[in-house]
Amino acid sequence: MSVESVSAQGFARESLTVLDRITESARESVARAAELIAACVRADGVVHAFGTGHSQAIVLELAGRAGGLVPTNRLSIADLVLYGGDDPSVLDDPLLERESGVAARIYDLAAPRPQDLFVVISNSGVNNVIVEMALHAKEQGHRVLAVTSLTHTRAVPAGHPSGRKLADLADVVLDNAAPRGDALLELPGGGSVCALSTLTGVMLVQMTVAEASRLLLAAGERPPVYVSANVPGGFEGNLELEKRYAGRIRRTAS
Repeated sequence: MSVESVSAQGFARESLTVLDRITESARESVARAAELIAACVRADGVVHAFGTGHSQAIVLELAGRAGGLVPTNRLSIADLVLYGGDDPSVLDDPLLERESGVAARIYDLAAPRPQDLFVVISNSGVNNVIVEMALHAKEQGHRVLAVTSLTHTRAVPAGHPSGRKLADLADVVLDNAAPRGDALLELPGGGSVCALSTLTGVMLVQMTVAEASRLLLAAGERPPVYVSANVPGGFEGNLELEKRYAGRIRRTAS
């Protein structure tokens, strides 16, 4: 890659090329992912989304936002403090996501029902808490949808004692097409700049929500969708929709 490619226009050009490619290549996987979400909603289930680090951006894209589905729940390592009563200092540990048992505790705090779906998001797909969450959800009988980079995950060793990775455990995998290490533009002399996985992850997730909504409409059901709280009546209308899932979805500012 030339020096001239490391620029605003260079990133726009390269990232748009990838986005154009995945909107075609991911059609089948998006359709299968949408079936999982639509089936969950029709069964009165909740979609639990979990990720760590910058993957939390995709979790926020799916759970509890305007234009998104109401029966969605954000899971986070911070739940250990917010809902589990742990001292906030536990979150200071930079290696917490590698500790065994963390995902199982987060799962238990969410108290999911059998019909609930788990969406687990990780660019690398190898950190212990990510694999443990997918593995635990599968053991409890849930379907698992993964958003990950197959290029990255195939290029790095597994971090979980089982030797398994997120993509190995998912019922459906949405490949975000990010390169190994996530950054898109190569720098002269080595290294890269400008991460891609958030852009492509958002595209895949929103494509899936759109397709799931189409499936619900085709079945004669109106998708339970959030309206922006910043339009008249939006906040009140959202509260009414949330009543159906009282105690099962969390809406906190954290």
